[in-house]
Formats: sequence, C-alpha cells, structure tokens
Amino acid sequence: MSKKILILLSIALFTILAACDNYNEDKINVKVEGNPTPKEILADDENADIFFMGGTVYTNAENIEWVNKEDLTIGEKIGVIKNQTDNSEEFENFTASKLPTGTEIYEPQNKSGSIYIVKLNNEEIPYLGLVEG
Repeated sequence: MSKKILILLSIALFTILAACDNYNEDKINVKVEGNPTPKEILADDENADIFFMGGTVYTNAENIEWVNKEDLTIGEKIGVIKNQTDNSEEFENFTASKLPTGTEIYEPQNKSGSIYIVKLNNEEIPYLGLVEG
C-alpha cells in the first residue's frame, strides 16, 4: 500500500513540475521602449551634437527644415550646460557632447513641442527633443 502512495505522489510531483516548465511558454514578452539615451545616440553617431536634460536627449536641429520654419522667439532661460563630454557613461542633466560648459538653454516664447533654443556666440540654435511615440 505504501508503494502505491509513493508512486502516486511521485507521479503527481512530476506532473506539477512538468506543468511549471510549460508555464513560461505561454507568456508574451513585451519590450518597453523609452526615449533614446545618450549612449544609444552616440553609439550610432559619435559626432552627434546633443545635450541631455530632464530624461530627454536634444539634438542640434539647425539643419532640420520643419524646425527652421517654426516661429521660435527666445523666451525664459531654463538652464546652463554644466558638463561637456563624449563619454556616454558620464551624461547626466545638462551634459552636452559638443556645447561648451556655460552655454545657456532657453524655452521658446511660444512653446513648440520639444524644441529648445541654445544661445552660443550670439547665435540662437534650435535643439529638438528625441522622444519615442
């Protein structure tokens, strides 16, 4: 009698373990995409002219036609570049790849999406936020 119970328990345990193994096959893997990171941008183009602010990478947009058609008037100053580096591991808020330390960042008076204006050598340069979605 005890052999029968042992065999039945072994079969039950084996069935449970086999069922657990198949459990993962039914799951759907979902990869959540976020905004591009400085690491991703600089891996694609080591000469990219970017700065990082508030979790978003902003790229020089002076050669993007639709950005140049926007009526961008310099507004309130929102920050200053605090660090310049080409090492993507060193990027934090207000770090830039090309802009020198001390470069001022402004919000346009008529906020237009994720565009900011950088003032460098008396020139106003638009930077466009790289946002997923």
